[in-house]
Parts: sequence; C-alpha cells; structure tokens
Amino acid sequence: MEQETVIPEDIDEKKLENLVQFLSFTLGDEEYGVDILSVQEIRSWEPVSRIPNVPSYEKGVVNLRGAIVPIIDLRERFNLGHSEYTSLTVVVVLQAILNGQSRTMGVVVDSVSDVIHVDKHTIQSAPDFGTKVSTEFINGLASVNQRMLMLLDVEKLLKLDGVDDIDTHDEEY
Repeated sequence: MEQETVIPEDIDEKKLENLVQFLSFTLGDEEYGVDILSVQEIRSWEPVSRIPNVPSYEKGVVNLRGAIVPIIDLRERFNLGHSEYTSLTVVVVLQAILNGQSRTMGVVVDSVSDVIHVDKHTIQSAPDFGTKVSTEFINGLASVNQRMLMLLDVEKLLKLDGVDDIDTHDEEY
C-alpha cells in the first residue's frame, strides 16, 4: 500500500528535521502509534493457521509471499479484552531488527487511522504507574489534535514471550 506523505505547508525546514511519522490505529477507545518505518504493509483480516500451546493473543500464522508470519492480537496482548473480527479489522505487518535478525509479525488492530507527523521534542515519557501497571511496550506519549497517542516500541512488541529469552550458551550435549 503506497502512502503519500503530506507535510503541512506552514512547516519550515528546521521543524521538518524534528518530525517523526507514526501510523496511528485504534484498540477500543484508545489510539496508538508505531513508527512508520517499521510498517511493512497493512492487510485486511484473514483466517490464520492456529499453532497449539501458544498464549491466546498469538492467533496463529499466515503465509505472506512465502514467509511464515506470526499474528498477534494487540487487544488481547494488552489485556483489553477480545473483539470479534469484522471487515474493518486490520492486520498491520511490522518489521524490526532483533538481535541482528529481521523479525516480521502481524498485529491485529481494530482500525487504522492515519499517518501522523509528531515533533520529536513534544513526545513525553510514559508515566510510571508503579509495578501494577505495565508500560513496557510504550515508548512515549504524544498529543495530536487534542487526542492522546500512545507510541509503541515495535522492537519490544515483536519479542515473543519465551522465544527471545533463551540463553543459547547454556546448551550441553
């Protein structure tokens, strides 16, 4: 999907250097964003091949042009409950480099909103809610047109529980 970048005319060259683009999407009533450079493509929901004995938020895998891509439901990953998949349900395919390896994963979201330009200097740190609330996936917060946008850390999001924690030099034969 080719997205045309539209930059407001009243932005000067200096401010342009500070702009970062995020793809915004919704989960329930909340709006989230991921760095546009991590987005490989946006697809409509399609049935997946289920994998046994994985957490409920890991929905399964799809074949994406010859590559097997895991699909996770962000609503369930963030403990926001389950929502029925409809024709509006979208899978955002994200890519990141983890431990020197390229990792691709699809995340199920309620709907994709827009590509948003955010000045890096206006991004605020995620608040500390103590140990009861996990903000491990949130990189920061941005206020865009009177809306709060939670900016997600794609690298942390793409780590699967238990997969990236394996210490490979403990193997003995």
